[in-house]
Amino acid sequence: MFNKKDELTPKIEISPSAQRVTSVLGAGISWKGDLSGRGGVRIEGAFEGKIEVEGLIVVDKGGRIESETIHANTVIVAGTVRSNIVAQKVEIRSTGRIWGDVTTAAFSTEEGAFLRGKIQMEENVEINIQEEGKDTEQ
Repeated sequence: MFNKKDELTPKIEISPSAQRVTSVLGAGISWKGDLSGRGGVRIEGAFEGKIEVEGLIVVDKGGRIESETIHANTVIVAGTVRSNIVAQKVEIRSTGRIWGDVTTAAFSTEEGAFLRGKIQMEENVEINIQEEGKDTEQ
């Protein structure tokens, strides 16, 4: 009887390298520019620019991001984000604040979290990361 619900829930497969932090933008650091590639990034300082990462983005409690759109496998927000987010999985912690729209396949939030925008749930969210120097047109 209860197994039926589990069968209907889509499974999200995330590679092990996409689930861990491999780089940190430390507290007290401000960075402007583009961030792209594979791996996980923890933002403890301030970041302004384009983010396209095949991996994990963690916005620490003191971290801030300003971007048009964040593309990543997983985005965990405990700090402040002023951006739309397109990710397979999005979590907003109790201290997290998002100003922007969220498109995701899996969404969770803690009590006290803030979102000013809309959430669009999809069965599957494709993250198309364009690597620098590679031509995507055939």
